[in-house]
Amino acid sequence: MRAAVFLAALLLPLPALAHPGVHGAGGFASGLMHPFGGLDHVVAMVAVGLWASVLGGRAPLLLPLGFLVGMTAGGGLGMAGVAIPLVEPGILASMVVLGGLVAILARVPLVVAVAVGAGFGLLHGHAHGTEMVGSALGNAIGFLLATAALHGAGLLAGRVAGGVGSMLVPRLAGAVGAAAGIALMLA
Repeated sequence: MRAAVFLAALLLPLPALAHPGVHGAGGFASGLMHPFGGLDHVVAMVAVGLWASVLGGRAPLLLPLGFLVGMTAGGGLGMAGVAIPLVEPGILASMVVLGGLVAILARVPLVVAVAVGAGFGLLHGHAHGTEMVGSALGNAIGFLLATAALHGAGLLAGRVAGGVGSMLVPRLAGAVGAAAGIALMLA
């Protein structure tokens, strides 16, 4: 019964949290706090860590790093005023795709995983680069640190769940993240 109520709640119209405007006063604290305030960020960034954990090998280092590099590049493009089409739909798609990849425990070559992570990181970074206020360097550093922390949370959750012999928890988390992305798309 609880699961049915939870799943039904996911389907209720929700406000799209994907970058409705300029966030905060800027600077380090604003950048550090922002990723924790949007479902789009939390889902995508934790999913990167979960997927890296699923892939194993060098992925726990390289997949989050690829996302961070893409996000940095996207932020620079956004601050420079370089337009990228479909950024907001792409950010919502990151929730669906990354959550789905975790849910199915997708195993792809590391270069493909890093490219996917970097591409979605580019979109997340671009959205913030175009809206950045205050100290750009402080904001970027805070945002990168918070993103790395969310990647780390996903990695830790994946390792703990994998350590008990079941990938059920990451699979469920991925499915819920993908469903949340679909719900935001429909909202």
